[in-house]
Order: sequence, then C-alpha cells, then structure tokens
Amino acid sequence: MRLPIDTSAISFLCALAPEPVVDFETRRPKADENGEPLYVVQLLVMGEESADLIAVKVPGVLSSGIRQGHPVKVHGLVAQPWSMNDRAGVAFRAARIEPAVPQAKAS
Repeated sequence: MRLPIDTSAISFLCALAPEPVVDFETRRPKADENGEPLYVVQLLVMGEESADLIAVKVPGVLSSGIRQGHPVKVHGLVAQPWSMNDRAGVAFRAARIEPAVPQAKAS
C-alpha cells in the first residue's frame, strides 16, 4: 500500500547529491515503468521539533540545483512499507524533487 505524505508543513534539505539507482545484480542504472531513469536523493526532513534522514527515489533527469546542503521541494511524496524475511522498513518515492529557490539564469 502506498501512503501519500502531506509535505506542506515539512522542510527538506538535500543531504547528498542525487545518485542513479543501480540494479543489484547487473550494476546497471535502473529505470521506472515509463523508461525514465531512477535516482535516489538523501534528504534531511525537518518538521516541528524533529528531523530525520530518508532516501527518496525519483524518476527523470534532476535539476543541477539539487545539491548537498540546498533546500528542495518534494512533490508527490509517498511512503510504502515493506517486509522481507526478518527485515522491514519504509521506501519513499516522489513524483518530482526541485530546488526550493529557483536558480538564477546565466546572462
């Protein structure tokens, strides 16, 4: 089950630069069901009196403005609980991640 997350009261900082999601066996970059490349972005999530680090998968080519230490906006964030044998966790996926502050255009 995918659980949508309301991000309106949450702030996000890019903790690490985006990296391609790599297939464990073939070591080749993965794509989503539409053929878009998948990336994983480590985000520092800050709410009222709490913070956590999460890994979020996002499809498509990401903006160069998504860099370590920069604030970002996350759109369409969902959490999907999972379990495998004696392990369990939550996987996060977003429709889009973009810089919170638009980049200045080069003149």
